[in-house]
Amino acid sequence: MNLVVGATGILGGEICRLLTEQGKAVRALVRDTSNPEKVARLKGLGAEVVRGDLKDRSSLAAACRHAGAVFSTASSTMSRREGDSIESVDRQGQLNLIDAAEEAGVKQFVLISFPNVDIDFPLQSAKRAVEDRMRGGRMAYTILQPTCFTEVWLSPALGFDPAHAMAQIYGGGHNKISWISFQDVAKFAVAALDNPRAANAVIKLGGPDALSPLEVVRLAEQALGKSVAVQYVPEEALRAQHAAATDSQQQSFAALMLYYARGDVIDMTETLRAFPVDHLKSVREYLLQATA
Repeated sequence: MNLVVGATGILGGEICRLLTEQGKAVRALVRDTSNPEKVARLKGLGAEVVRGDLKDRSSLAAACRHAGAVFSTASSTMSRREGDSIESVDRQGQLNLIDAAEEAGVKQFVLISFPNVDIDFPLQSAKRAVEDRMRGGRMAYTILQPTCFTEVWLSPALGFDPAHAMAQIYGGGHNKISWISFQDVAKFAVAALDNPRAANAVIKLGGPDALSPLEVVRLAEQALGKSVAVQYVPEEALRAQHAAATDSQQQSFAALMLYYARGDVIDMTETLRAFPVDHLKSVREYLLQATA
């Protein structure tokens, strides 16, 4: 049995889909407040749906029972509910899950994290604390650290709206990023299951090509056949936002935008040799779909 925590999110849902597609048993942890349509979709995949919450330690014990592996994609940053915070979900909630998984005899734990950022912020502190706990635990662990998700950072929610010929760019837009699709992150997570090369490993993930945000804008213009209006958010403004933020979420978002502004290129040569993952989705493919 494979427990997926964060199953109603885009990444967790895709992991559930891939696992069931491969004929593997899936248990999806959902909350009482989870979107009923997303819960129904999980059931339609054939997943066993269990109710629980990272903040409720007893519910995690039941969810982990008889599970051989746990996949955790959960974060308060994407689906915040009352009582959720980086401290209660991303730190203590994940630590609760690791404790429950160990007590239940889970053999493997796959955590979705992100690469090191040279700025202090609450979300990174929480992630690193959880990673340190995994390194000192009894389970085989795989920590996946993908760069910027294509479908998140190149979406209208963060100001990149190619369908309406508008793009917001953080920083100067010249530094390259190995954008990666959440679908490919899910492929790597599933490929880590029972993979000796994934045991007790921290693996950085990037997509098939490294492009600067301005290069992405040029690709969007090619797909649209017209110019895209660009609005810049200077690094100075992001640093000021990070320094002035009194909310842990706001401070973390500002830091992640600075991470985007500075760029991050990941060499995937060795990782692709170790993992049987084919055809990573390119930014061009994403843009063609987004502008269709």
